Amino acid sequence: MRLTMFALTALLGAVVTGPALPAELPAEIKQNGLRIAVVPNYPPMEFKDPATSTLTGFDVDLGEALARKLGVKAVWQETSFDQLMPGLATQRFDIILSGMTDTKSRQDSATFIDYLRSGPRFFVQASRGDEFKDAQALCGKKVGASRRTKFPEEIAAWSAKNCGSSPIQFVGTEGSADARTQLRQGRIDAAVQGNETLPYIMDQEPNAYVPVGEMIAIQYTGLATPVKAAELREALQGALEELITEGSYKALLAKWKLSGNGIEKVVINAGQ
Repeated sequence: MRLTMFALTALLGAVVTGPALPAELPAEIKQNGLRIAVVPNYPPMEFKDPATSTLTGFDVDLGEALARKLGVKAVWQETSFDQLMPGLATQRFDIILSGMTDTKSRQDSATFIDYLRSGPRFFVQASRGDEFKDAQALCGKKVGASRRTKFPEEIAAWSAKNCGSSPIQFVGTEGSADARTQLRQGRIDAAVQGNETLPYIMDQEPNAYVPVGEMIAIQYTGLATPVKAAELREALQGALEELITEGSYKALLAKWKLSGNGIEKVVINAGQ
């Protein structure tokens, strides 16, 4: 059958502008799998299922989906938070996928593929909810949050902007669980947690807490890759973009009650 000039032009255009081939993975990853560092203590991002002790959470589902897209096995490596960046630098694992906030200071050691948008939010004991109708009611009060996060800096910035001569008294904690313990014990008046985790905590401890105000800052959660791992980063970014386009990413957000935290487009090192 003879092609018309229009059909021939369209065919040639399809050949030239068709979808690009996925980025090639490093040979070692194709052979041995994608080694993913995780700290399983941050539900619903990553945690151990209480009934089975199996690793679960949004990041775990996302990591498995990314590995499938790349045609490799996800090899999860549990570690401590303070070993994440050193382990990435010494190549004990290939990436970090563990609810890590993308910040400017961390971008010297890693390049982040940002996949979630969230922010810190105040919350108090439900029994004291009437005392704190808005966030300004926390001025002059003791507010706790994990000292290992960016929350202390963000709380201080919010306090300086909104509290005047009665600033928030910040109390550093060993993590979000410690902050909630101190809150229940009355040692602090309020706590701060990422809005991506607060709904899960409130589901697990019904009628224990109430949020106060809205997010006090915007931050990005990123998948951390070695700075020089451009080949791997390009492959992972492409796989994530495919998950977003086909709707799998949206389905995972819905599964873990994170629909309000999704992104529409993958960004690199958007954290401040």
